Amino acid sequence: MTYQSVNPNTGKTLKSFEHLSSAQLEKSLATAELCFKTWKHTSYAERAAIVAKAAALLHAHVDDYAKLATLEMGKRINEARGEVKFSADILAYYAKNAEAFLAPTKLHPQVGEAHMESSPLGVLFCVEPWNFPFYQLARVAGPQLMAGNVLVVKHAGCVPQCAIAFEKLLIDAGAPVGAYTNLLISHEQANRVVDDPRVKGVALTGSVAAGRSIAARAGQNLKKSSMELGGSDAFVVLEDADLEKTIPWAVWGRMYNGGQTCCAAKRFIVLDSIADKFLAKFKTALEALKPGDPMVEATTHGPLSSEAALLQLLEQVDNAVAHGAKLVMGGKRIDRPGSFMQTTILTDIAPDNPAFRDEFFGPVVSFFRVKNEDEAIALANDSDFGLGGSVFTKDVARGQRVASRVDTGMMFINNLDWSDAELPFGGIKASGYGRELGNMGIQEFVNKKLVRTAQLDAPA
Repeated sequence: MTYQSVNPNTGKTLKSFEHLSSAQLEKSLATAELCFKTWKHTSYAERAAIVAKAAALLHAHVDDYAKLATLEMGKRINEARGEVKFSADILAYYAKNAEAFLAPTKLHPQVGEAHMESSPLGVLFCVEPWNFPFYQLARVAGPQLMAGNVLVVKHAGCVPQCAIAFEKLLIDAGAPVGAYTNLLISHEQANRVVDDPRVKGVALTGSVAAGRSIAARAGQNLKKSSMELGGSDAFVVLEDADLEKTIPWAVWGRMYNGGQTCCAAKRFIVLDSIADKFLAKFKTALEALKPGDPMVEATTHGPLSSEAALLQLLEQVDNAVAHGAKLVMGGKRIDRPGSFMQTTILTDIAPDNPAFRDEFFGPVVSFFRVKNEDEAIALANDSDFGLGGSVFTKDVARGQRVASRVDTGMMFINNLDWSDAELPFGGIKASGYGRELGNMGIQEFVNKKLVRTAQLDAPA
């Protein structure tokens, strides 16, 4: 059974779901293709009415959706509410701005007139992860539905109720059947969807391994794809950083969503002169977090999403220590029901330690000391990943210089606030390619057609 709701706070199975049959999958794809034939001809205003209604419904039922996310993946309830609200804001943003984003662009050839116009590609296959069960869906559904595409979506196996709820949300908002279809399918069936000629593009957010597999298959089929994969983001602290403001960002950056965020702060790179002070304050702040039921607002440390996620993280930490890393705090599971991991700090991580290149998807800090700014930048760039990163300094111009030299898709100066519908999201290297959100996000799966008008004689 691939699709199972298991409460990570208790370990108890809530609900199980069967895969679609081959006939059901075929019907879903046929319905999506049929829907596209009419959906692509609807006006922006018609699409916007539906997408904006979905946003309004999310805002009106924040607690219902939030509790579902907390039950299925253990997200603390306050964070779950924030995710639902942000998802609604994304839908509203594209309902408002899509027409302007995709308006024809006038060009200026030497002779005649020309413009670029945008048109949807068709049925898109979206493969999405469990760590943000609504936000990941909203950031493909908002722009792509507004662009005139239709979506078939394979969500993660551990959040099926969230997946079903999001599909119902759009139907309740007035979307025609086939505009957005949740697919409870196996990996083998997912491969068949990528191969299906009715599917014109593939978007995946997930692991590097999943990205390699799906991107390769999309490439074999000559289909446009976007990939948002893992990250091992650097959190650079220069010697002039204001620690009273930096430490709260360090805690949030590593511990938000239980540390299960692609663009979380994962490698803390701190200049020697301030390293001891930073580490002491950081350790104290992490020790103050209290594990508990994520449905209780006072809880500051929730469970990991699943027992499998916990066991993988424990194995990574043990392996890091076996290869010479020093365990400053944590490193074990918490002795209580559910999939809880102690907040953990690793130091003395040598370049030949697997932990030097691994992504730790949970409450594990990798701490590095460096002599100067150049060393900090070099270490930040010595990564297979290139999703995000941050730098903390009182000198904003210096922070901008550092940000420009770090090889990532996103950099943040004196903050780690990527949660804005207007800001494009995505990375480079093993973190993938393409962008979601902002004006760039809606451009990923549209045909950019050149139209030229000129009274010219054919060449002789």
